[in-house]
Amino acid sequence: MWGRIFWSSGVVNRVCFTWSQRYLFTMQLKTKEFESLFTDGLNSIADIFKKHQFELRIAGGAVRDLLSGKRPEDVDFATTATPEQMKTMFSAAGIRMINNKGEKHGTITARLHNENFEVTTLRVDIQTDGRHAEVEFTTDWQKDAERRDLTINSMFLGLDGTLYDYFQGYEDLQSRKIRFVGNAALRVQEDYLRILRYFRFYGRIVSEPGQHDPETLEAIRENARGLAGISGERIWVELKKMVVGSHASHLLELIYELDLPQYIGLPAEGSLEEMSRVCQRVQGSSPKPMTVLSALFRGPDDVEKLDLRLKISREEKTLGLFLVKHRRDLVKSKDEHEVLKPYKDFIIDSREPDAQSKVLELLKYQGEGALWAELSRWSIPRFPVSGHDLRRLGITSGKEIGTTLQDLRDVWKKSRYQLSKEDLLRSVHSP
Repeated sequence: MWGRIFWSSGVVNRVCFTWSQRYLFTMQLKTKEFESLFTDGLNSIADIFKKHQFELRIAGGAVRDLLSGKRPEDVDFATTATPEQMKTMFSAAGIRMINNKGEKHGTITARLHNENFEVTTLRVDIQTDGRHAEVEFTTDWQKDAERRDLTINSMFLGLDGTLYDYFQGYEDLQSRKIRFVGNAALRVQEDYLRILRYFRFYGRIVSEPGQHDPETLEAIRENARGLAGISGERIWVELKKMVVGSHASHLLELIYELDLPQYIGLPAEGSLEEMSRVCQRVQGSSPKPMTVLSALFRGPDDVEKLDLRLKISREEKTLGLFLVKHRRDLVKSKDEHEVLKPYKDFIIDSREPDAQSKVLELLKYQGEGALWAELSRWSIPRFPVSGHDLRRLGITSGKEIGTTLQDLRDVWKKSRYQLSKEDLLRSVHSP
């Protein structure tokens, strides 16, 4: 065993390597992000586990975020206690437990001090089918780490700040590298969704595109068919995060190179050239996932097929259909004094509550950042005339009221929505 002092932006204050029959890298983490996690709730939970002599550590993505200098939004915990032992401890302490659906997989959720704490017993997979795993509980931290997907997600952090890293996750995080834990093909076969998780985290962590291990890509190619058995909802969660992350264009092209589209709802003949252009245009504009993916679609049928496979939301589907339909014909005016007029007219004419948000996504798609900023500040004016106003003028025929309202709306639009109710009504000739 040997050690050395190592400083890095205040994140690490001690590094040591411990070698035995296993590899273990440890270090001490002391940051404000880590210390901010220790609420009254976490301190109470920690005391209970310590009292009963069970280990409790922060697990997975929260460790990765803390090591990256971020305060994690969600914190998961792992423990050597079994679910039954946790229930006994929490019940004795008068702590309420909620959401018992995860219990068969080893997860107990305790609620105290208005916080939920999700704690999972260390596990090993004894049987998997590429979607679900049959697990067995263990007290071996390395075996639990070994069943996780990526090295950067396989680390644990003790509540004293000690990092436990069995698969060089910290080194990979520091060098901005994405690797599967152990054998890539085996990890993928345990859960084929890990293919998309690999791409998603690549866009989140790696600095440059194209830095893939050839063996990893070959493992993905050989196991691509397994994605056909993964639910559309799970695929959509990962795909959405990937396309709004870094290197989206590169990763989508790679998905096509590895022959994945047929299994995840993307069009077989996706427009990669258009997608590349759109990815360049939307940089820094926080596009919705469908805004990026729509670039791949050649027509509305591609949106329908995506929905059939992934069960996307109604809002996402209508946005995709809108972008595919209007990305070429709804464009800025050549009149430099009213460049936004076609977009504003569309919003007014559609009379749909989400019309403006759709048009804003269209402007991102088209790369019109300045117009997007201007339209986002625009408050949709309300057409000031109603059928009741026309009845007061003596117009009673429903058909005539409808025709007159449309005529007045056209006049109002030509005035750039400036004419008042009184101005418009003066132009109406009563019968």
